[in-house]
Amino acid sequence: MKNLTKRFGHLSVLDRINLQIHDNEFIGLLGPSGSGKTTLLRILAGLELADDGAVEIGGRDSRTLSLEERRIGFVFQHYALFNHMTVFQNVAFGLQVKPRHARKSASAIKQRVRELLALVQLKAFEDRFPVQLSGGQRQRVALARTLAIEPKVLLLDEPFGALDAKVRVELRRSLREIHDTAGLTTVFVTHDQEEALDLADRVAIMNRGIIEQVGTPLEVYDAPKSPFIFDFLGHTNSFDCVVRGGKAYVGENELPLDKTIRDGPAVAFVRPHDVLLAPTDGPQGKTGTRLPGTARVRFISALGQRATTELLYERRLIEAEMTRQSLQDLELRVGSKCKISLRHARVYARQEVEEQTRVAERAAVRPRKRRRLRDRLPTLR
Repeated sequence: MKNLTKRFGHLSVLDRINLQIHDNEFIGLLGPSGSGKTTLLRILAGLELADDGAVEIGGRDSRTLSLEERRIGFVFQHYALFNHMTVFQNVAFGLQVKPRHARKSASAIKQRVRELLALVQLKAFEDRFPVQLSGGQRQRVALARTLAIEPKVLLLDEPFGALDAKVRVELRRSLREIHDTAGLTTVFVTHDQEEALDLADRVAIMNRGIIEQVGTPLEVYDAPKSPFIFDFLGHTNSFDCVVRGGKAYVGENELPLDKTIRDGPAVAFVRPHDVLLAPTDGPQGKTGTRLPGTARVRFISALGQRATTELLYERRLIEAEMTRQSLQDLELRVGSKCKISLRHARVYARQEVEEQTRVAERAAVRPRKRRRLRDRLPTLR
């Protein structure tokens, strides 16, 4: 993708997008609603045209390639299955409508469809209709139908959005196996951070029509380039601090800095598992930066081996995660007071954080304005 730009009226949906996707790569387009992910995917599929820029496949402008030369398969968010056809007929459809000179024999089509149904674990369901299937099974049919035309590039738009949590986990494991087995290049759109970080070789994080960062799941999670990325990828706590002489301070306690920040007000972002708790009458741990004062426990949730604690600290709520054993050792209860230390904090200038918040608020207002105008359209006519 080279300098892709797309506008709808005065609204810029994509702003000079540049991204190279490698052969056999599994890449996720991750971002909040309205960031331009699906529009970008539709341009890749040829379903939308960019206002500026180009998409090249194998070094050739995609606009000069026929559909057969592109070899792109698209799995829609709501599957788009033919309800009057059986599972077998749905999967076979793309093979049966090919031009006569490119069409396989009926026996070859039958063999190919059954191979695909075995691949997606639906061989026993070939005579059922879509309405007789669960959401996860319909998703597998849509995937098999797309794979039937032997695409080189597989595009998926929110592939697991309508499924429950357990089925989502099972299907994404299957999808990764299918990607590796079929030798595909896969691009999928999602707003689910866990899904993208679990599946993808690389993640492109989009916000307001631009790509803010591209990298492996570990790179974007451990070294986010902006406060938006840090805040978007998982739960986040924020603490006011100040930068003086190239060092960040919470009260009089120093926070390690991993980059140069101009002196002035700043904000430290910390993941819940990097918030360390200690009893008020016990020794302070050796790791982390101690916060002044104490916090009060407001809520505790202990499920499985992990425990989450919600605390009130200086009139703001913060979240800490630990093992259930650590929680028992601390002997914390709702109403208990404790000391807090921070580790692996990432510091950003307050001006940068506030600008991100202002932009997000403006983006949230725009859809409401459009809906109000749309509601008035019948009267205007």
